[in-house]
Amino acid sequence: MTGRTVRITAILAMTFLAACALPRSGPNKNEIFKGAIERGGDAHVVTVNNHVTRAASWTPSYGFSSAFMSAGQIGADEIRPGDVLGLTIWENVDDGLLASLGQSNTPLTELQVDSAGYIFVPYAGRIRAAGNSPDALRQIITDRLGSQTPDPQVTVTRVAGDGATVSVMGRVTGQGVFPIERPTRTLSSMLARAGGVAIDPEIAVVTVKRGGNTGRVWLRDLYANSRNDIALRPGDVILVEEDQRSFTALGALGGQTKVPLGSEEIDAIEAIAMVGGLSTALADPTGVFILREEPESVARAVLGRNDIYGDQRMAYVLDLTQPNGLFLARDFLIRDEDTVYVTEAPYVQWQKTLGAITGGASTASTLSSIGN
Repeated sequence: MTGRTVRITAILAMTFLAACALPRSGPNKNEIFKGAIERGGDAHVVTVNNHVTRAASWTPSYGFSSAFMSAGQIGADEIRPGDVLGLTIWENVDDGLLASLGQSNTPLTELQVDSAGYIFVPYAGRIRAAGNSPDALRQIITDRLGSQTPDPQVTVTRVAGDGATVSVMGRVTGQGVFPIERPTRTLSSMLARAGGVAIDPEIAVVTVKRGGNTGRVWLRDLYANSRNDIALRPGDVILVEEDQRSFTALGALGGQTKVPLGSEEIDAIEAIAMVGGLSTALADPTGVFILREEPESVARAVLGRNDIYGDQRMAYVLDLTQPNGLFLARDFLIRDEDTVYVTEAPYVQWQKTLGAITGGASTASTLSSIGN
């Protein structure tokens, strides 16, 4: 073998080795199948059919638990610790217990109900206000003062309801702390009190935090179903935010990015369209994968097995070239945190390899000429 032949052979060998590590967008279809549990991998690779689309169509739904829905509306006039009250007392004498000489009434403004639920009224003493309506409290004060001044007349008003408030924050027109009053005892009315949402209602999610419980609902479902218009409780936190659900698009697509779902439900066809569709120069339409973690119940239904325990890694594969491939993709729902991955067509890698070889051969010829 001549020196020239050795040099060319070495260059071609290096070219073939480089072709084995050519750049690409990710694993090909065969490599993903090799990762199946049946072949020693850690994922279930499942070909999508009508049974799979039905079994995997479960989506986590928003909604309030029975603890939220069963709570009745609080009495708008019920006095609570922290409330601020206003009292006015009229006495039927010229020189009364409380009124100054020549005055017929005595205003007692901004009496705050303490944490134990009590207020102090001169000559009437410490009185429990919490749990009573303003009218009931009026009667209690009247009875206490009646033994000391003839025929007293008392009025009680609940000023701001500071003890029964909710916090409204997030994507609303006016954030703040608002009292639960007669017109604002439900979730929808309180949102209206805050000026309404400041984002597209189609993607608005309303979360209510109450103690250790949290519930959320789509804004449109709040108005579509009266059961979702729950009664509010003091201390509730209402948060309005844009839907945070998303999926990731990778591989031979028009774009590779993290994509907000933007709607309550989208299917695989819509997901692919949202990133510009399949790349006509690269994509393998027989290798469209949806990767996700399935809960145990869904994995059992999809695989038809009862010996599945815990969350399972699933790789669903769609073949868009099949007669019903597009229909199956249209029926397959995309969920939060899914990865939509499209493999490259086999010929693409061959083209890259041939290009590397052709380029390498040209380089070898050049080097050989220089060597000569």
